[in-house]
Amino acid sequence: MNIAGSLRSEWIKLRSLRSTWYTLAGLFAAGIGITALSTASAGADYARATVAERATWDPTALSLKSFLIAQLIIGVLGVLVVTSEYATGLIQSSLTATPRRSRLLAAKVLLAASIAVVAGQVLMFAAFLIGQGFLAGQQVPHVSLGDPGVFGAVVGGGLYLAAIALLAVGLGTLVRATAGALAALVGIVLLVPVVSALFPDWLQWLFTFWPSKGAAAIFSVTPDPAFPNPWLNLVGLYAIVAAVLVAAFAAFRRRDV
Repeated sequence: MNIAGSLRSEWIKLRSLRSTWYTLAGLFAAGIGITALSTASAGADYARATVAERATWDPTALSLKSFLIAQLIIGVLGVLVVTSEYATGLIQSSLTATPRRSRLLAAKVLLAASIAVVAGQVLMFAAFLIGQGFLAGQQVPHVSLGDPGVFGAVVGGGLYLAAIALLAVGLGTLVRATAGALAALVGIVLLVPVVSALFPDWLQWLFTFWPSKGAAAIFSVTPDPAFPNPWLNLVGLYAIVAAVLVAAFAAFRRRDV
């Protein structure tokens, strides 16, 4: 089976799972819901803000704040691309149909990337437009896609979510269990950034590219002095994801299953 056939086969398997559609529905429901909640009270927040806080007011980042939850949900989808077959035992049939393991995993990676890019971009644009609508209705500073830096932040946000999905594919391949892979993902995107200050100085550079730290600067238009090059930070995140995927491919080739 060539790569196109493998990709088609993986798509048939993934779309046949109800969990896939539940996860995508949850992604949009939670993402847009959090955007609505975070911007619905922005008028009161802006009225109470100090002069310094108003100077750093970032309507774009406020609209895209839902990424904090969206990254976990899209990570679930990335994990399920791999671990759903281990849970059902279908991985044996897949390996029989596609003996070249690298081709099978490559099809899973391409499928996850395609879905995540589309879903991530749609969510980010929807969240931005809905959020700015709430802000405009409250007569507080808001922006449009044509304003400097805004379009890049929205597109970059979708690419960030795609990177998290690919990271989840790698973790799912290495761990081979949904619960374990999700626990690792939560630790990477939520727990490690919280305790980052405890890491030694020689490791602090790593957080420039870490999910929810430096890479998440892509969601902001107002410059962050700690992370002045958000696109470079995002590229660094993709380099980390690539390293995880290389390890995943190596492990997948060597294991019995």
